[in-house]
Amino acid sequence: MPNRLAHETSPYLLQHADNPVDWWPWSDEAFAEARRRDVPVLLSVGYSSCHWCHVMAHESFEDETTAGYLNDHFVSVKVDREERPDVDAVYMEAVQAATGQGGWPMTVFLTADAEPFYFGTYFPPAPRHGMPSFRQVLEGVRQAWDTRREEVTDVAGKIVRDLAHREIGYGGTEVPGEEELAQALLGLTREYDAQRGGFGGAPKFPPSMAIEFLLRHHARTGSEGALQMARDTCERMARGGIYDQLGGGFARYSVDRDWVVPHFEKMLYDNALLCRVYAHLWRATGSELARRVALETADFMVRELGTDEGGFASALDADSDDGTGRHVEGAYYVWTPDQLTEVLGERDAELAARCFGVTEEGTFEQGSSVLQLPQQEGVFDAERVASVRSRLLRARSARPAPGRDDKVVAAWNGLAIAALAETGAYFGRPDLVDAATGAADLLVRLHMDEHAGLSRTSRDGRAGANAGVLEDYADVAEGFLALASVTGEGVWLDFAGLLLGHVLTRFTDPESGTLYDTAVDAEKLIRRPQDPTDNATPSGWSAAAGALLSYAAHTGSAAHRAAAEKALGVVRALGPRVPRFIGWGLAVAEAALDGPREVAVVGASPAEEAAKALHRTALLGTAPGAVVAFGAAGGEEFPLLEGRPLVGGAPTAYVCRNFTCDAPTTDPDRLRAALGG
Repeated sequence: MPNRLAHETSPYLLQHADNPVDWWPWSDEAFAEARRRDVPVLLSVGYSSCHWCHVMAHESFEDETTAGYLNDHFVSVKVDREERPDVDAVYMEAVQAATGQGGWPMTVFLTADAEPFYFGTYFPPAPRHGMPSFRQVLEGVRQAWDTRREEVTDVAGKIVRDLAHREIGYGGTEVPGEEELAQALLGLTREYDAQRGGFGGAPKFPPSMAIEFLLRHHARTGSEGALQMARDTCERMARGGIYDQLGGGFARYSVDRDWVVPHFEKMLYDNALLCRVYAHLWRATGSELARRVALETADFMVRELGTDEGGFASALDADSDDGTGRHVEGAYYVWTPDQLTEVLGERDAELAARCFGVTEEGTFEQGSSVLQLPQQEGVFDAERVASVRSRLLRARSARPAPGRDDKVVAAWNGLAIAALAETGAYFGRPDLVDAATGAADLLVRLHMDEHAGLSRTSRDGRAGANAGVLEDYADVAEGFLALASVTGEGVWLDFAGLLLGHVLTRFTDPESGTLYDTAVDAEKLIRRPQDPTDNATPSGWSAAAGALLSYAAHTGSAAHRAAAEKALGVVRALGPRVPRFIGWGLAVAEAALDGPREVAVVGASPAEEAAKALHRTALLGTAPGAVVAFGAAGGEEFPLLEGRPLVGGAPTAYVCRNFTCDAPTTDPDRLRAALGG
């Protein structure tokens, strides 16, 4: 019989709807039930494409005996971390403070006041490698609850008090200057893996936000070292197993230092961020590899993550059926030499094995290999390789596909909108711009209420009940601003302004200017989450700083500029110390230091070819964070177009900083030189 999760919209919660565990969603009613029964709360947090979440579910939550014990002695609450990043953040902070590490599934035991007192992540069904079994943990918590209640509540109270004193107070109006950005670059250089690309050791995550900083730093200063780190890292990733050599798109991370074996789940946010990075790398260098990867990644997002409603789904699972009924990580993606021969025949199978690094020993499990592209283009016949790739992709599509988490997350769709809009504009792909516009329409139509308040998620055309957090407002505004620059449709600037109004009034401390991840009127948790450091995505704090800065450049709003600068105070403090973990903040700081440039392109009509040529030139400029307004002379869609006449009756571009402008130009080459393109 389905439990209470059967009525939820989250695919992750729905995966647990038929568990024998009597799950509750996160709700006041769940804690009221714990108080009524005088039992502790088990909080289990995960997400649909989390491999070890599936493992623990199969081992423990699908087990009748374990479920019976849970139902008798606990109120069990299941949370999708992607729907409730606020809940995840505050309890993950507690887990990391108590144990020194974190991860998912996250397992936390709480009082009926939602105060945590015991922590962990994955627990096995039997003792293993020094870890207690899940049943042992449950019995130990129950015994402590029954016999040492005062000690339990004292511990919980102390943890909550300690968390309350962790509030971040960095602020001020000084943005990072030349010295801080140079120190951040030096810090990245020290951590750079010159042999393999990327930063640090295994596991290796795609450093998309740090690369964006490096590209902007190169554009502003001419630093060849910054460009080399960005270019070489992108090439190593694109040639490695972390990149899907057949279908495009990136996996979550590499388990090794060489980018060979990925954790195979594919997330929308990674692919949106990396699509944009590779498009920007092409813009800076003209790299054909960067162009191909940007377009293939964009096509992957549209093809495999696009939803019927026009948005983009969250993720594809790492696991899939291996053909025998077993769910195995990577089964959809890996190949053996025999499988190549079966699809291609011996002659082309030999070519494929050499081209994609498939060996008899294998690079993954049980003699299978993850496809790579270790050789430079030109080593093999391009037409044969294209044929091989097409046939392998067609054969792979007949395999059981990984599961898809088809909820639409506002923030991640904002990232996708920005990536698809810019990639479409750079490479003459109006279908990608249309896909970005479709997702933006969905967010306005379904996620925004009459006051421009955002819902965090939707699924199957139904908005979820959870309120948007700071990253939702900031990343959607970022996407809308990019779409405005690409399309010349000022309505997207207007929508961005509505969202950023919420950032200023509901997420920003009015005195210090510091930012919170949840709104002032959001559900009260044991603490109000606040984190300026980047993780898998730009922090809400850094993303808000970037969107506020761009909006100020578009409109001349002193309030938005001041808020952006206050938000960047934390980057001044943290950038030189932990540059890998505040890369987007550093990228925004580069834009602030450069201006950012304000570019207005006017024509007698936006449809005339000369105007469109100037517009594309403006978009291809590498000046960090430059904003572009495009429309008819005298148009009212963008403030930047006001008072910008044609020169000699020809389409004209104006390049300004802080609303002080250079001489207007009708020459694309002069505009390109002015913007570093």
